[in-house]
Amino acid sequence: MPNRKNVLFFYKHTPELKEKVSSLKEFAHSNGFQTVDEVKDANIIVSIGGDNAFLQALRKTNFQENCLYVGVNTDEIGFYTDFTINEVDKMFHSMKNEQVEVRKYSTIEVKIDEETPYFCLNECSIRSNVIKTLVIDVLIDDQHFETFRGDGMIVSTPTGSTAYNKSVRGAVVDPHLPSMQVSEIASLNNNDYRTLGTSFLLADDRTLKLQIVQDGNDYPIIGLDNEAVSIHHAKQLEIKVSTRQIKVLKLKNNSFWEKVQRKFL
Repeated sequence: MPNRKNVLFFYKHTPELKEKVSSLKEFAHSNGFQTVDEVKDANIIVSIGGDNAFLQALRKTNFQENCLYVGVNTDEIGFYTDFTINEVDKMFHSMKNEQVEVRKYSTIEVKIDEETPYFCLNECSIRSNVIKTLVIDVLIDDQHFETFRGDGMIVSTPTGSTAYNKSVRGAVVDPHLPSMQVSEIASLNNNDYRTLGTSFLLADDRTLKLQIVQDGNDYPIIGLDNEAVSIHHAKQLEIKVSTRQIKVLKLKNNSFWEKVQRKFL
C-alpha cells in the first residue's frame, strides 16, 4: 500500500478511546503513516468500535469511493472489523506486507420522495410509527407486485443479510451477488389480505418502489443502516442497487462465509 499513507481515525471521543487512539496514532507514525483530521485529506479511514461504529464512519464520511475503510473493534472481530484494538501491530504489519486485500461491498441507493439519495451498506427499513398496520404498495420496475400490510419491510444488501434481515427469516446472501433482498416484518396473510409471505431477491438492474398508503399511518420510521431519518410524511421510497461500492481492507484469510460460520454455527 505504498500510495495510501494518510489515515483518518473515526471514533467516539470518550476519554478511554482518546487514550487508545493516541497510542494508535503514534504507532501509525512509527510505521510510516500520516494522520489527518479532514476527510478530504484521507485515503485510509479507520473506524474504532464495532460494526455500528464502522457504519457510522461510512455515513459521517459520506461513503467515500476513493478511500479504503478499515474496521478496528474494541472487543471481538465483527463482519466489517477484521482487527481488534489490542492487535494494531498485526494490522499495520499486514498492511505493510500485503497480507490484506481490498474487498468491494455493494450499497443500495434510497431516494425518499424528492430528497437527495441516501446510501446503505446494510439495509433500509421502514416500520410503523404507531400501533396500526402499515400499508405499502410494492412496485418492481414500476409494475405493481403486491400490497403489503404489517409492521414494515426491510431491504438489505448481501452483507446486510446477516444482520436485521436474518432476524425476520431472510436468507443469507453471498456478497459476490450484486442484489438486494426484500423481507417482510410481521405481514398479515389471511382470507382478506395476501402477500408473497417470504423474502425475495432483486437483481442489480431492478428498481423497487415502496409507496406508503396514506391512511393515517403516514409518519413511518425509516432506518438507514443504524440511523433513523428525520423525514416526516414520507410517501415513497425508491430503492436500487447503487453503482457506488465501498472498498474495505480485509485479511485474506477471513472471508464472509468464515465469519458466518463463526457467528451462527
